[in-house]
Amino acid sequence: MQDFLIVGGGVIGMMTALQLADAGHSVALVERGQCGREASWAGGGIVSPLYPWRYSKAISALSSWSEGRYPELAGRLLEETGIDPEYRQKGLLYLRVEDVDVALAWAREVAKPLNRIDADTLYTKEPNAAPGFEDALWMPTLGSIRNPRLGQALRARLLQMPRVSLHEHREVSALIREGAAIRGVATSQGAIRAGQTVVCAGAWSRALLAGIGVELPVRPVRGQMILFKAPPGLVERVVLKDGRYVIPRGDGRVLAGSTLEEVGFDKQTTREARDSLHASALSIVPALAECPVEHHWAGLRPGSPDGVPMIGTVPTFEGLHVNAGHYRNGLVLAPAATRLLVDQLIGCEPIVDPSPYLPGSRLLGSDVSVR
Repeated sequence: MQDFLIVGGGVIGMMTALQLADAGHSVALVERGQCGREASWAGGGIVSPLYPWRYSKAISALSSWSEGRYPELAGRLLEETGIDPEYRQKGLLYLRVEDVDVALAWAREVAKPLNRIDADTLYTKEPNAAPGFEDALWMPTLGSIRNPRLGQALRARLLQMPRVSLHEHREVSALIREGAAIRGVATSQGAIRAGQTVVCAGAWSRALLAGIGVELPVRPVRGQMILFKAPPGLVERVVLKDGRYVIPRGDGRVLAGSTLEEVGFDKQTTREARDSLHASALSIVPALAECPVEHHWAGLRPGSPDGVPMIGTVPTFEGLHVNAGHYRNGLVLAPAATRLLVDQLIGCEPIVDPSPYLPGSRLLGSDVSVR
């Protein structure tokens, strides 16, 4: 029997396993496919909420803590695995922001470097940005990371660790319940037992917990993105306009995203979304019209009613914990969200007040009561 069993091999699940193993615990991680290939792979990798001043204090607390950890994490993974997650800290340009005064007031309150810049500064920083803007907002400290490579590096590191066992391509059919305790999971290839079970299965978490009468308010929300094969230097930093963005990679490629679609577990891409994303990208960087679209994909975010994840112990069940419902900010919040749960699991003082994230009354199941 392992000390901990983690269901879900996305960034949340893998970071949880890494931290628990670092703390000396034995960990089994179960993933129905290959680790890092679902929503964690599909995202853009901006290490901040898109418009952070529009989010609740609960999201801000986690995102502020997380943002500063990515450079160290990326460096560690490169050193230990040889895989570069490609963390880039070149800032973010906001074009056409309606609530500038709110944004600047938020920045002053949280001591965040966010400034209004004039057109000359804007086009010096990003010469290929669409013409005609008289000003912009500039956040110099914002970074981005290359999601697929981060997932590859985390997976490679876990495979090196003797206290971690990865069980990939194993479908979890049910939680193993012994009275009021959860002691692992039943899978397509047999049972895996553990003293503590953590559900980090993203949009699929709700179905698993429903089997024991717990209704987790998490739903799939499809997001589509496209990738341009662009020459290096065409776009140097993240640029955001009207809720859509372009993100440069180190090799010159440029991502454009993303959609928000309530279509259940349908991961198909659509021509309508491709055309819309293409138009948005060209409205930000017109020169992308000369660059071919190399790839178009979709992923399923774990949506929650208010965008605040549920992190903590599931009431009435000994040994069962959840970390799900991060919506658009799974990667953004991952270092803090996983550290917050791990602190609770191993008895350390939490990095932030855990109360806004505790499942408690946010669970919908009639079989669940808060204690």
